[in-house]
Order: sequence, then structure tokens, then C-alpha cells
Amino acid sequence: MRELSIGEVAREAGVPASTLRYYEKAGLLPAPPRRSGQRCYSEAVFGRINLIRLALEAGFTIGETRVFLSGFSEQTPPAARWRTLAARKLEEVNALMDRAQRMKSLLETSFRCRCLRLEDCEKFLRTAKRRQGASC
Repeated sequence: MRELSIGEVAREAGVPASTLRYYEKAGLLPAPPRRSGQRCYSEAVFGRINLIRLALEAGFTIGETRVFLSGFSEQTPPAARWRTLAARKLEEVNALMDRAQRMKSLLETSFRCRCLRLEDCEKFLRTAKRRQGASC
């Protein structure tokens, strides 16, 4: 099997070598064997890098990705790991989407503001019972 240097892996994976060192330090990549002090990777590292990228692209944190890769028993299949973590992440994403929608609504309604002074806005907001969809 072909052994690859960190530079070769970085080039082929399209990431800086520092990213690979970070993944190793964070527990996402196992420490590869060394020859004369240099990391020697097998081509299997690309599969792990692709898994890491998929998890990060799905919004998982480094810690959550580490749990996915090594935080379950060896007998837990990847699909079960993914479902467990994805269910939690979907709740977070839905909350973020709700917040983003509220932000968008507030920003859009603020364009209709006709107040001439900040005090007018303050008075309107103080007396408004429901702020959703209201503008001053």
C-alpha cells in the first residue's frame, strides 16, 4: 500500500496540512505512523477526511464530529450514530431557522417605520401588545 506524506494528503484532499494536524489533535484523525519523524498516511485517510467534511458541512461541530467517529461503541453502526446526532442537530437548525425568520420579519417591517424621533418608536413599542408584524 502506498504511503503518503502530509503534504501529499493535503494536496489531494484540497486542505492545508495544518487542517490535517488540527484534525489529528482534535481526535478526528488517528495519529499516523511516522518515518524519520514524518507522518506517513495510507490512502484510507481520504475516507476519514470525507466523513469529517460531510459532518462539518451538515453543521456538526468538531466535538459532535468526534462523537460521531469515536463516541459510540464499536458495535453501533454509522447509520444509527448519524440518526442520533442528526435528530439533535435538526432541532438546533429548526430553532435557527425560526430565529432567522423572526429577524427577517422585523427587518422587513422596520422599513415601514414613519417615526421622526426615537422617542416615538419607544412609545409605539411600549404600547404595542403584539410586536409581530407591527411597525412604527
